[in-house]
Amino acid sequence: MNVSMSENSPTDSYKSISKSSIGFYKELGSKFLSFAFPVSSEEEIKNILSELRRSYFDARHHCYAYRLGINGELWRANDDGEPSFSAGRPILGQLLSNKISDVLVVVVRYFGGIKLGLSGLIQAYKSATIDAINNTEIIEKVACADISFSFDYLLMNPVMKIIKEFSANILYQQFDNRCVVKVNIRQSNFSRFSKAIKEAGGEVITS
Repeated sequence: MNVSMSENSPTDSYKSISKSSIGFYKELGSKFLSFAFPVSSEEEIKNILSELRRSYFDARHHCYAYRLGINGELWRANDDGEPSFSAGRPILGQLLSNKISDVLVVVVRYFGGIKLGLSGLIQAYKSATIDAINNTEIIEKVACADISFSFDYLLMNPVMKIIKEFSANILYQQFDNRCVVKVNIRQSNFSRFSKAIKEAGGEVITS
């Protein structure tokens, strides 16, 4: 597992994973297929879970955990029929241990006919999750936010200069006598960017 993080990360930086990955663990005939996904919303998570349930419809359990947000403030752990705290929590524990967010891990279990017991299940789901995380890369991710604003066409040059100075990514632009632009910007720069646009004569559009 490769880790790419600067020593002094800004307050809007956090760890996530670079790409989807697959892991595997086997114990007493039971097979645990683990899947790690970088995610950005609960809607995306629902779609991934639905797809995995369709693809692995013959599996007994589809347990999962996820964390969303810069501080992992939105999270959930689901045992999907396994004994309480034997599956979802061990998966979540590895997300917490690696300090990663915007990540979903799903562990699909095929029952092998022999019960593993509570401690055995905890170890199995933990090990499967570790394998999936080890097969991807932990990266630094920056929290960003969208902002829309309007301005007179005559202010085009100073506004574009501000956009360039803040390394903002243009998502939408409409140029007319009154122009409208939507950009994606680093969260820590949001207030300063808004202030700069207003000082240049622009108007921030609130949703």
